[in-house]
Amino acid sequence: MAETHPSGAGPIVVYGATGYTGRLIARELTERGAEIILAGRSRERLEALAAGLDGNPDVAAVPLDDAAGLRALIGDAAVVVGCAGPFTLHGEPVIAAAAETGTHYLDTTGEQPFIRASFERWGAPAEANGAALVSGFGFDYAPGDMLAALTAEDLGPLERMTVAYSVRGFGATRGTALSALEMIRGGDAIWREGELRTAGRSVSEGSFDFPSPIGSQRVGRYPAGEVVTVPRHVEVRSMTAVIDLRSLTGLPLGPLSAPAMAASGIAMSTPLRGLAGRLIARLPEGPGEDARRAARFTIVCDAEHSGGSRRGIARGADVYGLTAFAIAEGATRMASPAYAPTGALAPAQAFDPADFLRALEPFGVWAEIEPL
Repeated sequence: MAETHPSGAGPIVVYGATGYTGRLIARELTERGAEIILAGRSRERLEALAAGLDGNPDVAAVPLDDAAGLRALIGDAAVVVGCAGPFTLHGEPVIAAAAETGTHYLDTTGEQPFIRASFERWGAPAEANGAALVSGFGFDYAPGDMLAALTAEDLGPLERMTVAYSVRGFGATRGTALSALEMIRGGDAIWREGELRTAGRSVSEGSFDFPSPIGSQRVGRYPAGEVVTVPRHVEVRSMTAVIDLRSLTGLPLGPLSAPAMAASGIAMSTPLRGLAGRLIARLPEGPGEDARRAARFTIVCDAEHSGGSRRGIARGADVYGLTAFAIAEGATRMASPAYAPTGALAPAQAFDPADFLRALEPFGVWAEIEPL
């Protein structure tokens, strides 16, 4: 077993720092005055990034196939932030090194299978070595997981919970698009009768009534992280995550939306997936700052219990900027010697959900929970 160190000692490592979201995270951390190390595979790109940041932070070029090098890098850190995706293809070396060295870990993945693996594969060694692992800590799915915790508070066991997403003005980065290829291949999990089960090919979930001004929208099953994380801190019999299909297509395709999603998932299990990946690689890296800031999102959580139902709503803006801010906020809190949780954790287990959502107010985030 690798030598471990007391959590809370050392810098914050940002692995994958030269990517679109990684650069936003690095800038946010340096503006907070945090001691950071920019890490990844290309020293040239890392040094170029460091030269443009306050304090000209240290850099470390360590390839993902250098397990000993990753352990040496991460073992001296208080926290490591994983930004190198798609995570089901590239994320394992970093989270494994964190678990083995007892280093707190956050990542930006939106890939449900990777979040599930953080609990099932790396949670036990992380807890044994004193590390906290929090996977999926960006826009998706930290606010939704925390909203679910607040909506379910004091309700007792739930019969059903639905988490619904609607996003307008969203421009995906290349990294997000590549991760989406992994997400729509199928095999995602659903929570039914108190256990995780493999979902079917059909993605249609009918319509969902979002608050005004969105209104009723056709929705599809969303392979969201909350399906994995929420049942770890909320007693719920069945849970569904859905997304307003117009958020994905940008067009009001009506009843064609769900079949189009299902067909895309089947296609991504064929050689077409490789072609799609090559086409994505030719796209711009991500939205410009003005376009990025224009994105708006709404997350709704409906909790059904024996006495009725309760709704929580969270709204906000700037999906990628919010992700960078949330990661920086979480990493700086974890870097404190007073931070105590260990093991694989849901966002609402890693941090007090009401307090953390308040910290996101600079991005217009606010949450409203119906009273009991």
